[in-house]
Amino acid sequence: MERFGIYVHIPFCKKKCKYCDFISFASYEEKYKEYVDCLIKEIRNKKIEKTKTVTTIYLGGGTPSILESEDIVKILNAIKERFEIEENCEITIEVNPGTITRQKLEDYKNAGVNRLSIGLQSTSDRILKFIGRIHTYEEFLNTYNLAKEVGFENINVDLMLAIPTQTENELIDSVQKVIDLEPNHISLYSLILEEGTELDKMVSDGQYELLDENLERQMYWETKNLLESNGYNHYEISNFSKKGFESKHNMDCWNQENYIGFGLAAHSYYDDMRFSNIDALEVYMRNIKNNDFEKNVEIHEIQDKPAQMREFMMIGLRKIEGVKISDFERKFRINPLFYFRFEISKLTDEDLIEVDLDNIKLTKKGLDLANQVFEEFV
Repeated sequence: MERFGIYVHIPFCKKKCKYCDFISFASYEEKYKEYVDCLIKEIRNKKIEKTKTVTTIYLGGGTPSILESEDIVKILNAIKERFEIEENCEITIEVNPGTITRQKLEDYKNAGVNRLSIGLQSTSDRILKFIGRIHTYEEFLNTYNLAKEVGFENINVDLMLAIPTQTENELIDSVQKVIDLEPNHISLYSLILEEGTELDKMVSDGQYELLDENLERQMYWETKNLLESNGYNHYEISNFSKKGFESKHNMDCWNQENYIGFGLAAHSYYDDMRFSNIDALEVYMRNIKNNDFEKNVEIHEIQDKPAQMREFMMIGLRKIEGVKISDFERKFRINPLFYFRFEISKLTDEDLIEVDLDNIKLTKKGLDLANQVFEEFV
């Protein structure tokens, strides 16, 4: 039986963060119910063979926890009614402090949610205010402790590094405080200044400067070493976990497995095709009400075998263990060391990748210059 993952996009939040370029809207409360109804209708009408099994479900945003928990339950029930769900399916929901109650958490758990991803970003209230988060560190702690009380064991905490004005001590303090809480997963992302965001405008106007690149890399390695010394396995460029708690949803994406996205602007990879839903909210909902489901879909790429192989290398090298040569051979019936012999030779000579038994993976230098490596396979 074939397997695939599901991503559900909830494009609403209380307030748009200054660094965020995701498709999300603040102060759209009057649209919540209408959107959920359209989302459920899209799920019920998706043409996918019943023989395929759902292995992961990920509700992201925006802020999924801004919805009433009854709406989250309805969405999950629609998925369960429409598709065959694997018994140990990983079901994740992103939650933000300031939008969570005990009742919501209990409803999530009763509906089958078994993994939470909490958007903290920093334990410094100064930094949180600067980047436009709606919560304080104390409110995060209340959310985290409440989740543990309700019985959630698989919890991810998101942190960011290289935020303008952030000091090295503030970052280390944030990482250490989260380590002390002993979550099973920690994501640590370097800030990417996205065009059109409020933070981008502030930097362009000269109000703030991005951190020096050398300092950013120093922060990365210091926090990486701190996490690893406390029992967290660094399994992907920006992700650390206790053994057995790697994100299955993300690992499937990096392993080029199929997944289907539902909701506004949700992306999919299915049967060697990359496509997404449109990002205009009113048009998306109108098309669904009119049963014009195909009008919401934009095809970005239909991959031939060479494109699949290039992408398999590019996304696979995000994993710290890299690309397994045997997996590549099993999927494409050719040895990557031969097919990509020129790229691999060049990157090896530049000390950006190494071949280790069954793995092609980034070196320490390659981790710092990962984008340069990925460009070889674009």
